[in-house]
Amino acid sequence: MQVTTAPSSTPIPGQFWQWRGHNIYYVKAGEKHPQRPAILLVHGFGASTDHWRKNITGLCDDFEVFAIDLLGFGRSAKPKLEYSGNLWRDQLHDFITKVIGQKAVLVGNSLGGYASLCVAAQCSDAAAGLVLLNSAGPFSENQPSPEPEALQAQIEPPLANEQLQKLLGDIVKWFFQQPLAQFLLFQYIKQKWVIRQTLEKVYLDKTAITDQLVEEIYRPACDTGAFDVFSSVFSTPQGEKVDALLKQLTCPLLMLWGEADPWVNARERSKKFRQYYPDLTEHFLTAGHCPHDEVPSRVNSLLRDWVLGIGD
Repeated sequence: MQVTTAPSSTPIPGQFWQWRGHNIYYVKAGEKHPQRPAILLVHGFGASTDHWRKNITGLCDDFEVFAIDLLGFGRSAKPKLEYSGNLWRDQLHDFITKVIGQKAVLVGNSLGGYASLCVAAQCSDAAAGLVLLNSAGPFSENQPSPEPEALQAQIEPPLANEQLQKLLGDIVKWFFQQPLAQFLLFQYIKQKWVIRQTLEKVYLDKTAITDQLVEEIYRPACDTGAFDVFSSVFSTPQGEKVDALLKQLTCPLLMLWGEADPWVNARERSKKFRQYYPDLTEHFLTAGHCPHDEVPSRVNSLLRDWVLGIGD
């Protein structure tokens, strides 16, 4: 059994679940409450259950809390597959039905938000509610998703000429679909100093960027198969559009926006979500791309009150 350590040094036991022949890592804390749904925390691109450590310890007194490593990330297996929202949707749905055993509130950041939306929209039997924190995923108007567009932003200089920007952007995209280029880029971005530099771009509170956080992102990137997962992100076609998913959604929705996120224009993206799902609750927070890690007390408080409220 492995252990995930919270900031308070309180160990949270982790364990593995077999899914389609692959090891899936998850942590569980808190006790089941008859009148309250469980909470399932789903990380973003390159992150893991470790990224939720402040939220697990902050919520487990009131809820049964689970956090899971998506297939291809964290301590979960990294087989050579076509990684997509559909794959992670199926993984999360099966985890809720077979391990949690009751409807859960899915809480997803970035890529994990998109995967959670896929579950809540297309597998309504599993979702008691949905909480999205700076969620990824394209709308039909070809609005870019922050992942992997954010990777491109790190290597593509800003240009004043819009047409030239688009042309060079298309060239860069084509170039990084080539296997050798993908390999070289992966070797570059997985270095600890690059991870730290990226975090400094997307975190408003730089004090939240600790050596522990950098190590938690770096460690899985060294696993066998990590490059295949990374490569798949570039080659797999985009999944269902966010607006199409929102049209299928029936459960309560809470949006928590880190307003200082350079990858996501929170106010503009908020309008898109409201256009297709007006009956939502949202809060704008003084944080970057990962508000759950930057302002965990605020996120935990809003999340707790909202989940308790949807059961009333």
